[in-house]
Amino acid sequence: MARKRTILNLVVAASLVLAPLSAAAQASDPPGADIETLLSELARPDQERWVRIERQILRQWSRSGSAVADYLFQRGQDALREGRSDEAIAHFSAVIDHAPDFAEAWNARATAYFQANRLGQALADIEETLARNPRHFGALSGLGIIFEQLELHRPAREAFAAAHAIHPHRPSIREAISRLDRQLEGTAL
Repeated sequence: MARKRTILNLVVAASLVLAPLSAAAQASDPPGADIETLLSELARPDQERWVRIERQILRQWSRSGSAVADYLFQRGQDALREGRSDEAIAHFSAVIDHAPDFAEAWNARATAYFQANRLGQALADIEETLARNPRHFGALSGLGIIFEQLELHRPAREAFAAAHAIHPHRPSIREAISRLDRQLEGTAL
């Protein structure tokens, strides 16, 4: 563990050198709609451009405001994509240490914990995500997935329903709600 911390400290130091370059790149991004407008647009049931809007929301949520945290976050995302859960967890933990209010780091670490089958820790990080961003439809969906895996069908349905209220377009969320409704059939919702 000490070796991992040493490596992460070196990464943080190196990223401080790269920070001005990353900040310049972010400054050149074209200004987009604010997150409130995007979430309102996403919630419209007749929204045809929902994939584009979802991407814009996720892109905004993935920016911490710190070049160092963004660099470490991207390293964690790369590790997560490549199935290296422990490495992803280490990177996201470093981001959380650096920027504890960055909800997306908590959500990403929850995903890495889930991938590593560490469900208790995943649930704890989802709770942290939702404390910082109550409308995080990905975290709510993840909560539903974990509850369903634990055979907690009613809380799973509630989590999916909350995600659906924010993001009514994801087929997987609608399918989960239907599946859980069938599971709960005969029981008062």
